[in-house]
Amino acid sequence: MTDKFPGGDSPLDLENVGKILRDRLGGLKIVALVVLAGLLLLSSVYTVQPEEVGVILRLGKYAGTTEPGLRFKIPLIDRLTKVPVRRQLKEEFGFRSESVAVRSSFVANADEANMLTGDLNAAVVEWVVQYRVVDPYQYLFRVRNLDATFRDMSEAVMRKVVGDRTVNEVLTVGRAEIEGTVKIELQDLCDQYETGIRIDQVVLQSNNPPEPVKPSFNAVNQAEQELERLVNEAEAEYNRVIPRAEGQALQAIQQAEGYALDRVNRAQGDATRFNALYTEFRRAPEVTRKRMFIETMERVLPRVGRKIVVDEDVEGLTPIMSFEGVSAARSTRQVAAQQAGEGSP
Repeated sequence: MTDKFPGGDSPLDLENVGKILRDRLGGLKIVALVVLAGLLLLSSVYTVQPEEVGVILRLGKYAGTTEPGLRFKIPLIDRLTKVPVRRQLKEEFGFRSESVAVRSSFVANADEANMLTGDLNAAVVEWVVQYRVVDPYQYLFRVRNLDATFRDMSEAVMRKVVGDRTVNEVLTVGRAEIEGTVKIELQDLCDQYETGIRIDQVVLQSNNPPEPVKPSFNAVNQAEQELERLVNEAEAEYNRVIPRAEGQALQAIQQAEGYALDRVNRAQGDATRFNALYTEFRRAPEVTRKRMFIETMERVLPRVGRKIVVDEDVEGLTPIMSFEGVSAARSTRQVAAQQAGEGSP
């Protein structure tokens, strides 16, 4: 069967045209099949990085976890999700990092940072939670919208811990304790919700009072520092004066005790000597009296400058000595007689 092209003279063979079209369509099918097979082959091969694991869903159901390396999956049936399990992740609260470089820039988030402390004071608290994924299955499938849930849990725990402490503890001395408490309580919540997350660290950033009350807070801090300085100076003065006074008091007590012991020992020695002397006097009174006189004179005469001995029985003797010498001689005799009399019973 032949025909002509409209407006032409050459005959049109419909059978030849159909054959040509069939040959060309067959070639296109082959090319399409080859391209489709290549695409399927490429989609069945994937690579898991060293810090990741691959989670396979087969027709929407969990089929397993693959380790790092070159892996294969069933095209159009398996779906791959990569989870970083060997890399530390972080969430920022109260601020957001716009750029991380030599000069990093941050944007504050007042809704998250403004908190009320236990003593009803306001504080601006910024913190970072660093965590790792330890269970990829729980991380992907146990909690819906895990990122938002994890942020809500972190903020709730931080507000609870800050609300149990004073503003001074939040801003100064209690930072380490707050970080440890938040880490423990947040980990308990993550385990309770089966998030597959392990908390590595909770880091408090620059905690400050709100801008309207910052001058008053700084004034209070300066007053506390002045008080601490005065207390330290007083303690230093106390440590300098009190030990010296205690040492002087101890020295005076020891001297008094030594003096008392010396007086007691002397008194006891004198009493013992007197008793012994009295015993000897009773045995031989005349001998003892003479011995006591001689001993007394031995103690007295060395103290006298000029010594003049005059017989008391001599009468009418014209004194040829000075009045001072006579007075000294008489004084010597009186002292000797008095001490001799005191020694006799």
